[in-house]
Amino acid sequence: MERPTATVSPLRRRMTDDMRMRKFEPKTQAAYLRAVTKLGTFLKRSPDTATADDLRASSLRTGGASRREWGSPSGRCRPTSTGYRRAD
Repeated sequence: MERPTATVSPLRRRMTDDMRMRKFEPKTQAAYLRAVTKLGTFLKRSPDTATADDLRASSLRTGGASRREWGSPSGRCRPTSTGYRRAD
């Protein structure tokens, strides 16, 4: 019995190819794909059709930048006299 093959959208294929070419770590790739998937779920349409207002609405709904890890692009930091530290 054959397993059904999942079709990969052109957007997802292009995104994964771009991240591989830029040598993103696998966990980073997974996090970015998860974020784009969540955006598509919120929009109820393809994320590549998102407008600036759509992105703002999505950001407001999720509370904006969340505190995850120091290295995450959404981690909040503030400048100090000795460098940057977490803003808690």
